[in-house]
Amino acid sequence: MDTVEMKKYEFTDETIAINNGVVLRRIKRISDGRLGGWIEKESNLSHFNGAWVYGYAKVYGNAEVCGNAVVYGNAKVYGNAKVYSNAKVYGYAEVYDDAKVCGYAEVCGYAEVYGNAKVYDDAVVYGYAEVYDDAKVCGYAEVCGNAVVYGNAKVYGNAKVCGNAVVYGYAEVYGYAKVYDDAVVYGYAEVCGNAKVCDDAKVYGNAEVYGKCN
Repeated sequence: MDTVEMKKYEFTDETIAINNGVVLRRIKRISDGRLGGWIEKESNLSHFNGAWVYGYAKVYGNAEVCGNAVVYGNAKVYGNAKVYSNAKVYGYAEVYDDAKVCGYAEVCGYAEVYGNAKVYDDAVVYGYAEVYDDAKVCGYAEVCGNAVVYGNAKVYGNAKVCGNAVVYGYAEVYGYAKVYDDAVVYGYAEVCGNAKVCDDAKVYGNAEVYGKCN
């Protein structure tokens, strides 16, 4: 089978110019003529498997959407970012720099994932949350609201970081732990089990909070 026959989409004549004069082109699925979203070049969207860009979503730069991943709504994926496996990026979310979203992870709302951050497994980042630097969000974890996770921090298991909470440094939040309100967890601190850190609480250094803490 030659290259032409293997392609699943083609470009339409529609174009739009975005930041710094980058021109995006609308795609159309060859099998049924369904219109898709906007990409800069073919390397942005794989011709294999179910990967797709819908609606007003935009993928450009050296970003790549592949596997069975989908980007839709008004979402943007750019820079060197990669969205793959069965991941979803939608709403007004943005994934950029060298960030990766994979597994069954979802990034949505107005959330931003950037730097070298990685969101994977069944994790969800939504609301106005930000995950960046080398931070990781995985398992069934949730980061939402106006929460920020950055540095080398890791949120995993069934943990939830929400509200205006901030987790950074080498801190870890896991198990069924919840960090919310204006709480801050940083350094090498760990919050785990069924612990709750809230209000204006700060957990830092080598502190460990576990079990149940109100």
